[in-house]
Amino acid sequence: MSQNHPASVPPQFETWMQRAVELARRGWGRVEPNPMVGCLIVRDEQVVGEGWHREFGGPHAEIEALRQAGEQARGATCIVTLEPCCHQGKTPPCTDALIEAGIRHVAIGCLDPNPQVHGKGARRLQEAGVEVTIGPAATECEGLIAPFAKLVRTGTPWVLAKWAMTLDGHVATASGDARWISSEASRAIVHRLRGAMDAIVVGIGTVLADDCLLTARPPGPRLATRVVLDRRARLPLTSQLVQTSQDVPVLVAVGPEADRDRVEALRRASCEVWQSSTGDPLPMWLALLSEMGKRQWTQILVEGGPRVLGTCFDTGTVDEIHVFVAPKISGGSDAPAAVGGSGVQQMADARLLSDCRWQEVDGDLYLTGRITE
Repeated sequence: MSQNHPASVPPQFETWMQRAVELARRGWGRVEPNPMVGCLIVRDEQVVGEGWHREFGGPHAEIEALRQAGEQARGATCIVTLEPCCHQGKTPPCTDALIEAGIRHVAIGCLDPNPQVHGKGARRLQEAGVEVTIGPAATECEGLIAPFAKLVRTGTPWVLAKWAMTLDGHVATASGDARWISSEASRAIVHRLRGAMDAIVVGIGTVLADDCLLTARPPGPRLATRVVLDRRARLPLTSQLVQTSQDVPVLVAVGPEADRDRVEALRRASCEVWQSSTGDPLPMWLALLSEMGKRQWTQILVEGGPRVLGTCFDTGTVDEIHVFVAPKISGGSDAPAAVGGSGVQQMADARLLSDCRWQEVDGDLYLTGRITE
């Protein structure tokens, strides 16, 4: 399989692959647990078809692009962000559709990490006489499918950690007041994040302090399960979470020491209770992540306080951060910092970010980045 640009790759390849990536991102929050994929059909250096995977169970990006291209697909080039599937899933194999349409060349952004497909889709195309290029724009295309790849490889979801803090690094005052650190525009971004997640995770301390609702307002493409880390089952039956559990799912993660009567009361109130075999926060969190993976949850947003975020970082399970830094100074030696836990002993061991992006949002600084492996 060729790893370089053959003569048949159009000179506008990079521009077209970027367009395919843009198309793929339109599926965010709609296609999971499938990956986001974008596709172009190019003939005589003109785009004659575009497509992206729009929703889970729906046509794949290649099928959408082929439909738009019609007969112009014969002898054309397909530019796709991810290796076409070669197995029967919820939809027929895309490799067969490309072959039947008469595509002569397929340029693939990156290989599919799914063992059912990895390298086999490209090989199926080559065996049918289709020219295949693999690897150009691999870094960006691999980043596009990172949550899907993590779920496939580890059986656990992609973990996004979010917090808002003052310029001096506090997530609340010494008295515990945290409303509001960030601007209304920043909070709107958080709601958009929530609307694309499979779950939103907080600790019981946050619920007891804020009586939070944890829904996306306005609603997004997904309805996230609200997960409360609550070892002793202290979640009040009068809380907003419990009172709305019939409309928006609530999962309470408890430890073995949880009071049986309180657990049953939560279940009668329409909450799901997941019980860990250990009350130790770190192994309990790892076990819960495995349970989420079994449910095919692909992306979860952790909005917990310092203890919960500390557990996530101490276990090395955070993949991506979303941080809002407000132009405020609260002071106070007892005011909590964003991330608790054990942390690291040497600055050389501090977790590093890659692909960092800063954006000003109504006076706040909004930082996104991925944890370097």
